[in-house]
Amino acid sequence: MSAIVTRMNTDLLPRSGRILCAVSGGADSMYLLCRLRELGYDVCAAHYNHGLRGAASDRDEAFVRDFCEKEHIPFLAGRGDVRVCAEEQRMSIEEAARALRYEFLEQAADELGAAVIATAHNAGDNGETMLLNLARGTGLKGLCGIPPVRGRIVRPMLDVTHQQALDYLAAHDVPHMEDETNREDQYARNRVRHRAVPALESVNPSFLRAAGQTAALLRQDEELLTTLAAEFLAQYREGNSLSAQALCGQPFSIASRAVRLMTGQELSYVHVQAVLKTARDGGMTDIPGLTVGREGDRLVFGVEPAAPIQPRAVSIPGRTDIAEAGLALICKKITDCPPFVHKSFNIFSFNCENICGNIMVTARHPGDRMRPAGRGCTKDLKQLFQEAGFPSWRRQGVPVLRDGQGVIAVYGIGSAERVTARPGDKNIIKIEFIRL
Repeated sequence: MSAIVTRMNTDLLPRSGRILCAVSGGADSMYLLCRLRELGYDVCAAHYNHGLRGAASDRDEAFVRDFCEKEHIPFLAGRGDVRVCAEEQRMSIEEAARALRYEFLEQAADELGAAVIATAHNAGDNGETMLLNLARGTGLKGLCGIPPVRGRIVRPMLDVTHQQALDYLAAHDVPHMEDETNREDQYARNRVRHRAVPALESVNPSFLRAAGQTAALLRQDEELLTTLAAEFLAQYREGNSLSAQALCGQPFSIASRAVRLMTGQELSYVHVQAVLKTARDGGMTDIPGLTVGREGDRLVFGVEPAAPIQPRAVSIPGRTDIAEAGLALICKKITDCPPFVHKSFNIFSFNCENICGNIMVTARHPGDRMRPAGRGCTKDLKQLFQEAGFPSWRRQGVPVLRDGQGVIAVYGIGSAERVTARPGDKNIIKIEFIRL
């Protein structure tokens, strides 16, 4: 019995204040509730009825309710339609059940005035989680098992085995319910519990304890690497962007964690690699709920592809608004060629005699080419955009001026040699882009 007492991690629990115990009615949660109460903690209980086992689910709820009423333990019950939630949210049944359960527990803790929520995850759950994550493929974090603390969720039983909980209940004549689905091997966790864990215990009878110690050591390594990644972000992050060059210069263990911290998501290895490839090569990549793209040396998290420019005729003279680009064109006719070229390429001067038909402003078209004035070569717009450092997601939102023969200018890049006004020209169209 002393082994059970020493294995309950009371360091996770507040010295004062109420503790909400998540009680399913099974042996582990009944052990948690009764053991904490025995240790003198102010406990209350909450039970969530997932409605997945019909009458058996209602039986478990009634059992926990009756037990708490008999023992004068404050109690709340909740229930939800897990299958409907899973279908609507496109989750597995297990994911939906977990989401609904924890949402209820948070609400119950508020209602009952609990400082923390204690769950009955035990040493077996921890070892099984490590093995399941390993089987599915994981990094260091997945091998850390179940976190002892997450928000106000605490798990003080990660060093207690299921058998120790059963022994305690038997010694103290505490009833509990058995979930018949725990015996069914259709669930992956049950197969690991019934087959993999016994096989490993045949190699080391203390496998679950060893797995728990390993998880604790790995958590220390994970915390250090995450701290280093956070320090990296503190140096190279600006708002929702990050230095691409600096990120690519980091070891993968730091870079991958920096990416996850930037997104606030537990991204898969594939998604992390896609982001790092974007940092190296440029372009844009989609990850869950977010688009990441490189602009110059900045890796931007949360880019929004530019709205394509809708075709419209340029008013000559006059003003032409391009609301989707946040720009407007001011067009004038002048008689003297400006003595210099605007290096920002927001002002263009064209020789009217070389313009073929009307001037239109559009988005770029596939196959667009231009011979920029003074460059001595003809290039695809894609090449010109790349050379100018325009990220791919912005290119459809860059105004392109064209006449009946093709492209005559691109905002931010330059004008075509065949139409650019030169000293001595007298019939000139001047177009200036201004911000709306």
